[in-house]
Amino acid sequence: MSRYEKASHVYWRCQYHIVWTPKYRFRILKNKIGRDVYRCIQVYCEQLGCKVVELNVQID
Repeated sequence: MSRYEKASHVYWRCQYHIVWTPKYRFRILKNKIGRDVYRCIQVYCEQLGCKVVELNVQID
C-alpha cells in the first residue's frame, strides 16, 4: 500500500497531528473514560472515512 493517495492527475499525502487536552489539564482520561474517548475517536474517524495512523490516550 502506498503512503500517497491518488486521483487521475495528482498524488497527495495529507496528515494531521492533533493534541487534545482537558480543560486545566485535569487527569480525567483514566480507565473507562480513557477507553471511551479512544473508541469514540475511532468510530468518528471511520464515519468520516479517515485513516488513523496512531492514536494514544494518555494521562498527563
